[in-house]
Amino acid sequence: MNRSSPARTRQAAAAPRRGRESATARMERAARIAARLAEAYPEASCSLDFASPFQLLVATILSAQCTDKRVNAVTGPLFTRWPTPEALAAARQRDLEAVIRSTGFFRAKARNILGCCQTLVDRHGGEVPGTLEELVKLPGVGRKTANVVLGSAFGMAAGVVVDTHVGRISRRLGLTRHTDAVRAERDLVKVVPRDHWIAFSHRLIEHGRGVCSARAPHCPGCPLEELCPRVGVVARRPRPGG
Repeated sequence: MNRSSPARTRQAAAAPRRGRESATARMERAARIAARLAEAYPEASCSLDFASPFQLLVATILSAQCTDKRVNAVTGPLFTRWPTPEALAAARQRDLEAVIRSTGFFRAKARNILGCCQTLVDRHGGEVPGTLEELVKLPGVGRKTANVVLGSAFGMAAGVVVDTHVGRISRRLGLTRHTDAVRAERDLVKVVPRDHWIAFSHRLIEHGRGVCSARAPHCPGCPLEELCPRVGVVARRPRPGG
């Protein structure tokens, strides 16, 4: 008869199978996950370069389907040429497209940025509003962009930013089952302590880049190892002769 090792037994107890965990237990585990991430990545922060809420708003719109590194390379010249919402609202679309072309989907992004800046000028006196309700009414701004701006520019915990890394790892951790970002966020705000909402996303992103990759997560030694049910992770087969 095969017996499980003590380590595997403890791991199974700490990370119950998907669907067998009570709401209270999930909240307790999520709190422990948030605390572990804070210990592992105490300096994690927004990786987009910005000097004002306006700059972060535009940078976040540009970040859709694009790396933050590429966005940062583009926003320097962009804000030198158009430093304010008023200046950018008056830009010609073809000129803006030429500057942001390398970020992908540049025509749609240019339209959204111009429309967003025009709305800021017309309805908000050129200032970025500080509420979720007002932000999501701006062209090109959804909950993710609004949460990024509120959290990183205003320090307001209005929700949890769910990007590709955050959604993927949250599903792997068994904190949500949803691939839709809005539904995943609803699950996360129910279990992640509110005082971790802003940093939680930054820390998961860093964790995803360095440890919990999509195809080959480095589970041994992971700070979340005994808290993670590894949903969707396929065990590697040993190599012949290994």
